[in-house]
Amino acid sequence: MDLTAVASYRRATTREDLALAPGERFLAGGTWLFSEPNRDVTGLVDLAGMGWPGLEVSQDGLTIGATCTIADLLALPPHVGWTAQPLFADAANALLASFKIWNEATVVGNICRGFSAAAMLAACVTLDADAVIWTAAGEERIVPVASLPTGNGTTTLAHGDLVREVRIGTDALRARTALRKLALAELGRSGAVVTGRAHDDGRTVIVITAATLTPTVLRYEAPPAPDRVRDDARAADGYYTDALGAADWRRHVAGVLAAEVAEGLA
Repeated sequence: MDLTAVASYRRATTREDLALAPGERFLAGGTWLFSEPNRDVTGLVDLAGMGWPGLEVSQDGLTIGATCTIADLLALPPHVGWTAQPLFADAANALLASFKIWNEATVVGNICRGFSAAAMLAACVTLDADAVIWTAAGEERIVPVASLPTGNGTTTLAHGDLVREVRIGTDALRARTALRKLALAELGRSGAVVTGRAHDDGRTVIVITAATLTPTVLRYEAPPAPDRVRDDARAADGYYTDALGAADWRRHVAGVLAAEVAEGLA
């Protein structure tokens, strides 16, 4: 409703249709796109016509398509052995959004916004997901989802680049997971989110989001002591101050939450 400069709309059906003109933006769920004025947006390219599958399950793991909604991901039937699957629901419930938003918002869209408090981003980074990018130049590259954000709301994606899908491997999906979050207000945006996964062989990954400008990933070859994880979390870079919390508060509570996650995974 706030896109007052939009003068064109087209529905993409082939990869050639994905070439963006200046001012055009991809439209998938649109929950963020339609929530801000975005006066530099003059055209919309709808991805719904591409006919991409939302979710694909294989022996290699899970593939999440660019048009898969959060609700679709949560409706995926439990897969035998995928101990990490509840992390998706935990992340969805960490979002400052209702189930109505889940029905429209896409998983990939949440990732591509690059917000520090993007809970789908947190879940996918925790599971070492890879992003398959169709570049504006017509090429394809695969990068870790963790490498996409460059700041709170900025990413490495250039104009015309499209995250075609996100891939999560079976090894990560078989791990135990946990999520803790904290906000200054009961219904406020998260000031700190800490997620983690642990494997039966002891490998452990702890991820800090919301409190740091980009995802902070801590890796351990054996189950770490909670005190160690707390100290490592507080020693990390990237804590920042805004209306949702001061940097020193974020650093402190991230350490507390990281220790809780480590203890819960042990």
